Amino acid sequence: MRLVILGGGGFRVPLVYRALLAEAGAPCACHELVLHDTDPVRLRVVASVLAAQAVGVPGAPAVRIAHDLDDALRGADFVFSAIRVGGTAGRVRDERVPLAEGVLGQETVGAGGVLYGLRTLPVAVAIAERVKALAPDAWVINFTNPAGMVTEAMARVLGERVIGICDSPVGLVRRAARAAGADPDSPAFRYDYVGLNHLGWLRGMSDGGPDLLPGLLADPVALDSFEEGKLFGAPWLAALGSLPNEYLHYYYFEREALAAVRSAEATRGEFLDRQQGAFFASAAGRPDEAYTLWDRTRLEREETYMAENRAATGGWQRDPHDLDGGGYDRVALALMRAIARDERTTLILNVPNGTTVAALDPEAIIEVPCEVGAFGARPLPVAAPTEHQAGLMLTLKAVERSAIEAAASGSRAAALRALALHPLVDSAAVAGRILDAAPTR
Repeated sequence: MRLVILGGGGFRVPLVYRALLAEAGAPCACHELVLHDTDPVRLRVVASVLAAQAVGVPGAPAVRIAHDLDDALRGADFVFSAIRVGGTAGRVRDERVPLAEGVLGQETVGAGGVLYGLRTLPVAVAIAERVKALAPDAWVINFTNPAGMVTEAMARVLGERVIGICDSPVGLVRRAARAAGADPDSPAFRYDYVGLNHLGWLRGMSDGGPDLLPGLLADPVALDSFEEGKLFGAPWLAALGSLPNEYLHYYYFEREALAAVRSAEATRGEFLDRQQGAFFASAAGRPDEAYTLWDRTRLEREETYMAENRAATGGWQRDPHDLDGGGYDRVALALMRAIARDERTTLILNVPNGTTVAALDPEAIIEVPCEVGAFGARPLPVAAPTEHQAGLMLTLKAVERSAIEAAASGSRAAALRALALHPLVDSAAVAGRILDAAPTR
């Protein structure tokens, strides 16, 4: 199996390789990993980290750097898209421009997410077109943010052969299961989750018996034992009647989250821009120490994840279970394994709706549990969203589709609509000023 990673100089690529190494020698395991990136320095550094990881591992996938996109795609079985158009400097602008107008600036949520999407969508669609031309039988796994929006745009070219992934819902389900005393790896474990990327809710779970979620929501001690319980607080979760994805903290506690972000010494983008810049500069000059430098930097990155949101809820440290840096890499590997070996499994993925959520049309990309096998991914039935859940999903889908239209046509009106319709942008005039101030190409 040949896996291509677009954005191969990305900081988290070694996590994917770590997962591949754990499968080395297994049937249908990856035999070649092809890396492509527009930044040659980052590519060389990441290649040094991967070389250190592979030492002593029999059957470790060979690593090849492809400097040309078409060369990278030819012969691919799977294409993992994790690009960052504009780099971390672009993320800094996506965050700072909205903050200057008094609204949230965040990578995937609010005005910052829309700006990132407007800049990224044309590149993602161009990649989809090259995949269709050069590797029509390949499966594309999209982790490029905003993942739901980008997956929907790519699906207009590739159909069901592009599948979006995210580690947030997987982490939520596993943490909630442990807090409720269930084993998330048990064959009997079942759960009900629905939403869009970074906008979803866990509404039920069982380990072969009654629904465990009501009891968990009524237990403040158990809720305080894991991240989402601490983040949202027992009173609100009991009132809501579900467990939201962590990114919904920006919606339910907008004022507190915005205040925390604005009072921080640096935005998340500024922190990562400095941190990753320092890492790549150091590792480029000391390739023999690249892995040690990377692992140290990775731990700091995980420890500070969503730090502003935690600060807004009293300040608390992440659980050691959540600091290994794994998540999306394991989802990607499980997805590839299920397709390549036809090993049936259930994963929460971003796929076309079909008839799963009646409020949305069949082509809308949603995030729900899916059955996965050689056929790809099929959404499983879920309970109908509540009015609140459906309302937010419909609003955000309108935002996503306006952004897709703007990226495809260059329409300022569509871009303005994408920004102004977002629930976290409180004024169309503000949306217009943000659009004027932020480059979207």
